[in-house]
Amino acid sequence: MIIVDAQQNIAFNAQQLGRDYVKWAWNQRQSDSRGDAPPATTSLYDNLLGRVAIVFGSLQVIAESSPHLKAWQPFSYRSADDARQLALWQLDYYRRLADENDSIQLVLTQQDLRTVLESWDPDKSIGQRVQGIVVLMKGAAAIREPQQCEEWLEYGLRIVAPAWQKNRYTDGYEGDLTLTGYELLEVMAGFNLLLDISGLSERASADAIERYGGPIFASHANPRRFHDSPRCLADSLIHRLAERDGVMGIMVYNRFLRKDWHRSDPQRRVTVSHWVDAVDYVCQLTGAVDHVGLGSNIDGGYAFNSLPDQIDTASDLWLLRKALLERGFSADDVRAILGGNMLRKLRESLPKG
Repeated sequence: MIIVDAQQNIAFNAQQLGRDYVKWAWNQRQSDSRGDAPPATTSLYDNLLGRVAIVFGSLQVIAESSPHLKAWQPFSYRSADDARQLALWQLDYYRRLADENDSIQLVLTQQDLRTVLESWDPDKSIGQRVQGIVVLMKGAAAIREPQQCEEWLEYGLRIVAPAWQKNRYTDGYEGDLTLTGYELLEVMAGFNLLLDISGLSERASADAIERYGGPIFASHANPRRFHDSPRCLADSLIHRLAERDGVMGIMVYNRFLRKDWHRSDPQRRVTVSHWVDAVDYVCQLTGAVDHVGLGSNIDGGYAFNSLPDQIDTASDLWLLRKALLERGFSADDVRAILGGNMLRKLRESLPKG
């Protein structure tokens, strides 16, 4: 039994906050002198303790003009070249993590994936376990032109979400794909890259699902039933994604788990049971457990009370298993939701190697 988490911002937080992924989250907090910074919630060891065997590590860059730019985010871009350099720094961070730590493996091929999963076999000791990191570009601003996908593929990129705010490929949460955006999808499909529709508008997502020829999923996007936001998926879109055998990763973010949640609420007002509610909703809507997983975004820059009660670091993601079982999901269902469904999308997209 393992977990596949389809969204953590490991390199982004290393770049913006100086976070060290190979230090326990608690140790990172003790050494953090910035009062405005969100608490550290993830690390290699927290993930291993929580049995997060595979994590999709994002590359994320923020425009200098973004209204969402935080005081604790000193690195932003003005041009495509700036965005590219920031993203390359983050990608190099993942590569250095893998080079310097025997417990980390960049997942570039099917063979890499098998190597990681074999390290979690029951006969292997805790010290032999390896965490696989799959590099996901969260917003394609760093790709200067669609043909550059091949270069990024060689660097280690395996998943692309075209949108994260407005860029040359999309008009943002409320807009459409641009002509260059359609070209990007065509080039991506040629390389069988996994397409992430998280961050696309409803119209753009529907269009991408209809047109894209390769594998598709949503790394971190909750049902709109629980929060009416363009960042969440409407029922019709969830149906369309399921028809393409897609999977959506449910975030452990209180705003997207309970309609009446407010940031001033105590943490205990939202629990892991609310996360299970979102999972169960997708299962009931699609008629199967095959199209939902975990995209925690646990290190998404939130305050302490923005995560469900009992979820403090990535080690606590293991509590989701118990919550699913208590709700009545079978052991096989739980294995699919917490790992198997995302693994299916990876196996569809990764080169053999």
